[in-house]
Amino acid sequence: MPSLLVQNTKIKRTALSNSIKLFNFGIPAFQTRSGKRTCPNAGPCRNWCFARTKLYKMSKVQDAYEYRYEISKKDYFNSIISYEIQRVKAKYIRVHDSGDYYSDKYMLKWFEIANEHPNVNFYSYTNMISMVKKKQIPENFDFIFSDSGTEKKLINKSNDRHTKIFNNRSDITIHGYVDATDNDLLATKWFNKNNKIGLTFKK
Repeated sequence: MPSLLVQNTKIKRTALSNSIKLFNFGIPAFQTRSGKRTCPNAGPCRNWCFARTKLYKMSKVQDAYEYRYEISKKDYFNSIISYEIQRVKAKYIRVHDSGDYYSDKYMLKWFEIANEHPNVNFYSYTNMISMVKKKQIPENFDFIFSDSGTEKKLINKSNDRHTKIFNNRSDITIHGYVDATDNDLLATKWFNKNNKIGLTFKK
């Protein structure tokens, strides 16, 4: 049975550099093998999403993400995630290194989990901007809006924490963004007060 809370390369590097128990949870990028959309508001990002390339394309890896997606639909999802949080002693969880909030019910499950674990911080990059803005978000949950989805026009770039993809790292600083290419936690409100988060395709 695949683990539910794991560490991809960037998350592991971020955890080590900050000496923090950081883990990620992911489901299939864009859609499942059966065609169920897991990123309902994906825009052009579907064509270059890193979670649809390289290691993510390996059958064993895809199996694990499909498994997590199926588990996420179950009524016992909250309890099994809570067990995993305690097992790995997580302090920070990135919800979705792959995939997004495919339904309102699914997002609310994560809010319930966050409320059950007030000493754990949760964060997500997401294209589900209108869904997030309609919710009362737990204090220990942070969202970073992606600027590549179908709802990017809803981003208030003065007030909303959001990402912008740059071709090189020097452009990130020039445009007043904080470079979170290496340190994923710099995208969050706990490590960075600037709402403008810059990322690059490559270092």
